[in-house]
Amino acid sequence: MKEFERKQLLERVNREGATVGTQIPDRIEVQGEEIDLREFVFEIKRRDTIPSGERERVDQAKRNLRRERLERLQRIEDNEVSYDEGRRLAEDIVGIDRALNALEQLRAVDLEQEENRQNAADQKRWMSFLKKALGRDGGKGKRGGR
Repeated sequence: MKEFERKQLLERVNREGATVGTQIPDRIEVQGEEIDLREFVFEIKRRDTIPSGERERVDQAKRNLRRERLERLQRIEDNEVSYDEGRRLAEDIVGIDRALNALEQLRAVDLEQEENRQNAADQKRWMSFLKKALGRDGGKGKRGGR
């Protein structure tokens, strides 16, 4: 591959907004394993949040995708491939970026756990208000049963 072609490919993958209009690849080899990337991303994205049981799976997938992106980018940077192979790698990189963007936008919240946390915080605020209102704040005032 010629130097200007390599620079073009590197500019393509590092360009701001490179993923705009780009499709997530149907299938891609990641760390030696063939995965249905588009199906995986849409399956997770349909849920709007990442359930606690799936969080580790999604985090691992993101780590693997980042590692795969870096390896493919390195092959272009080191000029180890032909221009045609470099173009395929660049398209894969942009597709991986698109998948990562979609996965990063998900909220990693367990809705039940978040609701419980909010209820506990509300109860704590309410009890604090009652103590102040009844003059039992900080050990001041009368002490009595509930």
